[in-house]
Amino acid sequence: MTRSTSDDNSVLLVHAYVDGELDPANALGITQQMEKEPALRAEAERVNALRRVIHERLAREEAPPELRARIETSVAGLRPHRVQPSWRALAASIALTAMVTSGTTWLVVGSQQPTVIADSLVSDHIRALMAREPVDVASSDRHTVKPWFNGRIPNSPRVVDLAKEDFTLIGGRIDVIGRTPVPTLVYRRAKHLISLTAMPVEGRFDLDRSPRNASGYNVVHWIENGVSYWAISDIEARQLEDFAKLFRTSQTEL
Repeated sequence: MTRSTSDDNSVLLVHAYVDGELDPANALGITQQMEKEPALRAEAERVNALRRVIHERLAREEAPPELRARIETSVAGLRPHRVQPSWRALAASIALTAMVTSGTTWLVVGSQQPTVIADSLVSDHIRALMAREPVDVASSDRHTVKPWFNGRIPNSPRVVDLAKEDFTLIGGRIDVIGRTPVPTLVYRRAKHLISLTAMPVEGRFDLDRSPRNASGYNVVHWIENGVSYWAISDIEARQLEDFAKLFRTSQTEL
């Protein structure tokens, strides 16, 4: 059966979403559509699986040293003066501007219920898994990841090295909760990713009301030194709790 034009357009948007080519509005729209249509989710998973196979089985070839010079010569005078930001960075910068001008920094996050925050963070985690890269800054060095957040958000997160415990830091990104940009660290355990988001606490969270699972993903939440931490992953709940315990008790931080 031939699919309708709208279906074809939706599939094309899924491919563009996986490649990180959509603006914030279209990215949000196709994400919501994928949540409703299993066929589109399956298409995104298929494309991501193909990308992983290509990455794992096909070695990357180094470009010839003279290629850069040839490209720069051929496009001389045509290059834009400013680099266009990614949709994730653009969304974060818009949110940060809105917060600063309104004087409501961190208030939006603090006023939301734990379940709402967990659902939003799980959605960010899923979007990151579907994106070309799950991080904005890719590095296993905490001395690189933590300074990257400076100037992008009001407070840089605590970053610890858990590689010896088989939780390897792979980088960080900026997510947006409500209108507030928040720092998220990303760790890897085997083939599973863990998103760890840190945000200042406004008032007191009821930890007993924090969800343990959202949309099929395990959630571990704790509060430490005025910071609310949320760990999201599809690894076993016990392993995620072990990760949280190691993070809390680790002394290796920048």
